[in-house]
Amino acid sequence: MKTVDDYNFKNERALIRADFNVPLDDQYTITDTNRIDATIPTIQKILNDGGAVILMSHLGRPKGERTEKYSLKHLVPFLSESLGCNVKFADDCIGEETKEKAQSLKPGEVLLLENLRFHKEETKGDEEFAKQLAELADVYVNDAFGTAHREHASTAVIARFFPGKKMFGYILGNEIKYIDKVMHDAKKPYTAILGGAKVSGKIEVINNLLDKVDNLLIGGGMMFTFIKALGGKVGNSLVENDLIDVAKKTMERAEMLGVKLFIPVDAIIADKFADDADKKTSDVKNIPDDWMGMDIGPETLKQYNEIIKDSKTLLWNGPMGVFEMASFAEGTQQIAKAVADATSKGAFSVIGGGDSVAAINKYHLGDKVSFVSTGGGAMLEFIEGKELPGIKAINE
Repeated sequence: MKTVDDYNFKNERALIRADFNVPLDDQYTITDTNRIDATIPTIQKILNDGGAVILMSHLGRPKGERTEKYSLKHLVPFLSESLGCNVKFADDCIGEETKEKAQSLKPGEVLLLENLRFHKEETKGDEEFAKQLAELADVYVNDAFGTAHREHASTAVIARFFPGKKMFGYILGNEIKYIDKVMHDAKKPYTAILGGAKVSGKIEVINNLLDKVDNLLIGGGMMFTFIKALGGKVGNSLVENDLIDVAKKTMERAEMLGVKLFIPVDAIIADKFADDADKKTSDVKNIPDDWMGMDIGPETLKQYNEIIKDSKTLLWNGPMGVFEMASFAEGTQQIAKAVADATSKGAFSVIGGGDSVAAINKYHLGDKVSFVSTGGGAMLEFIEGKELPGIKAINE
């Protein structure tokens, strides 16, 4: 695996595919800078070597239309402040004017290109568009794990134009290293904690983890499909009826492999999907008809905490309940704390998936776990065992 540490960028222009898909408020102020913050070390390495940096990214889903809302120019002040230099901006990501700006860059200078997705060719993986981007620089660095599962022009196709001069930035390099560790080199006991709304989004992940983990803890909305598969009454809880057989087969396979698959024993239930709903604790297999499960219950938490505490490797993807509502956040918050506590006692922990990352950050525990993944869909596909186009393109 070739990373920026294996290269000297002196007098070279490096084109970095970053993931600056950050949230902006009505005044175009960045409300969560994590993705930009994470890219700074890669940029600094190139600048410290005596190279120049050209940054490219997408923002939102403009679908080939130029819009003020999705312009990357709004990121320039924050980037300039973070890097301690005056970041230049190109009004387009291709074209003669942009090419001139790129070619006139001096060592230590940084140029940010306008949103790649203002061109439909980006998401189509257009080769000519990729070629025009490639002409801006001497070397290509992919540091956008969040889009590594997309076969887009700037993530997969462009690498063809940089034989021998393409590599991973620190974000992508670390993602590969740490996710690879929990997939192929995990210390035992190894526990995976999977939550989120639906089984359908996680079934491939579960199948690929079953021959690797010792314990699999299920939570979130997806648990009710398993509970119904066990013959439980789940009231108005979220259930994917077409996946009940899949859930049964998954439990059978876990038993066959000697994996302990844990389904919650109790749940916090509500009479409506709202923060101010009436709520109570219920046996998970006997939820009243007009009630719905919203979080894992106290007995389940006690059981899960014990398993997490005794684990040497932890992988967490997906919240335990509707944690964005304060009334149903307890399960997710306590699991986050349990993972952080286990990490402090020597366990290796990886957190991934948008909601799990949001939860870890919400409870200020990001620095208390071993690694927080920056890619939701990309991480899931990686754990499913799929080869991601953005990674394959660098390794070829």
